[in-house]
Amino acid sequence: MALSGEQKAEARAIATELAAIARSAKVLPGSLTSRRTRCGRVGCRCMADPPEPHGPYWQWTRKVATRTVCRWFGADQAADYRTWLSNDRRLHELVARLEAIGVAAVETDSRSVRRSRGRKPAPPA
Repeated sequence: MALSGEQKAEARAIATELAAIARSAKVLPGSLTSRRTRCGRVGCRCMADPPEPHGPYWQWTRKVATRTVCRWFGADQAADYRTWLSNDRRLHELVARLEAIGVAAVETDSRSVRRSRGRKPAPPA
C-alpha cells in the first residue's frame, strides 16, 4: 500500500501547514456571530422608525458535550479571535484532505476487495 509521489508531496505540504498552525497554538472551535438587539424602551433609538438596533455585539458559540455554550466578546476580542476560529476550520479541512489520501490509497490497493451485496467475494489469488 504505497502512496504515489503526488500523494506523498501533498501529505508533506499538509504536514507543514498543520505544524505551522500547531506552533502558533491559536485554535478556537466554534463560530463568531454579530448580533444587534432592541431593548424595548419607549423613546430609544432602537424603537424609532426606522429602528437603529444596539450593537453590534459579538457572540462566540461552540459545542461542549452536546450542549451549545456562548460567550460575548467585545469588538477588539472578536478581531483578535477571528484568526483562531479560521485556524480551526483550516485544521478540519487539512485532516479531511489527509483522510482522502488514505481512502485513495486503500481504493488503489490490489489486496483490498470490494464486496457487493448478496454476492460472495472472489477467492484470493
